[in-house]
Amino acid sequence: MSRRPAQAPVAQRLSRATRRLPAPLAVVDLRAFDRNAEALVARANGKPIRVATKSLRSRPLIERALGVPGFEGLMCYSLREALWWAREGLTNLLVAYPSVDLLALGELASEPGLRGAVCVMVDSVEGVDLIAKGVGDPRGLRVAVDVDASLRVGPAHLGVRRSPLRAPEQVEAVVRRAQEHGLAVVGLMFYDAQIAGLPDSSPVVRRVKSRSDAQLSPRRAEITDLVRQLADVEFVNGGGTGSLHVTGLDPALTELAAGSGLYAPTLFDGYDGLGLEPAAFFACPVVRRPADDVVTVYSGGYVASGPVGGSRLPQPLPEQGLQLLRAEGAGEVQTPLRGRAAARVELGDRIWFRHAKAGELAERFTHLALVDGDEVVGHAATYRGEGQSFG
Repeated sequence: MSRRPAQAPVAQRLSRATRRLPAPLAVVDLRAFDRNAEALVARANGKPIRVATKSLRSRPLIERALGVPGFEGLMCYSLREALWWAREGLTNLLVAYPSVDLLALGELASEPGLRGAVCVMVDSVEGVDLIAKGVGDPRGLRVAVDVDASLRVGPAHLGVRRSPLRAPEQVEAVVRRAQEHGLAVVGLMFYDAQIAGLPDSSPVVRRVKSRSDAQLSPRRAEITDLVRQLADVEFVNGGGTGSLHVTGLDPALTELAAGSGLYAPTLFDGYDGLGLEPAAFFACPVVRRPADDVVTVYSGGYVASGPVGGSRLPQPLPEQGLQLLRAEGAGEVQTPLRGRAAARVELGDRIWFRHAKAGELAERFTHLALVDGDEVVGHAATYRGEGQSFG
């Protein structure tokens, strides 16, 4: 059973809470956010969850998640982002993607306090050599090795295109090269995107996800055992919001990762038993009435990354009785909506939407209004609001 959609009073409640704030605006429902955090922890089989910062992109909300028992450490998407957090006093920072930012790598290598707080990702001998040649003294830099966790069925590749490392001997070659340069290999990462990021849309998809886990688990165990013989491994990371309940059962893993589930965007509506509540919304004001059954809102073109298609478009809350026009979608400056409810909508009314993905919404706003019930109780700066842009 998929989780319940937004309930009828949400749009009215949010409009009432934010009536004194200008729109467009974005909000986070703190009660839903906190319940989602508890739900994710409950699915993690007792393993700690590393907060995926790309899915929140707001320091106050990331810190709020870290305050929930069961969440430990950050999974950053940029090395410069990790350095920013480290200079704010945080440790246990994993950069989930390889970096070729030699200036940032040089900063990491030159400051002892940063070295101990940040772990960077590698997935090739070439990447290890780049780090070693690009910084003055790479010795002691902490690295983790990203291992391909996709499903292979014959020539078919099911999953995202990330690491080229799949076989144990390939992983071993990278570990040994890192050690030759004096790098400290302290972690492994296996991101099972075809489980974590794929909604349970059909019996076929469910079988693919089950087969993927069955194929990945023994390979993950074999590679983990091998690397533990070569290095002092501190953590083995895997999973995401959509796979915590599956990946968390693997004894080879020491920790999981999640972030999107805290906001619960529309891409997570189709998961079996996920039990999350929409927590992030944005509103745009009605500025035109081009036809009796059409109203147009200002802005709204917050299209998510990924394969082009309707699943990447923001969606108005269904209780409002309005839908995007297929011919126009969500626009850069204005977004038309059609529905019988248009006749009851007045200029200046707010139409509430949910974003398709999680943290990308924060790139559109400098602050997120924090709602508790039907009141705004504060504001949380986004990375953009703090003058930070990490790509």
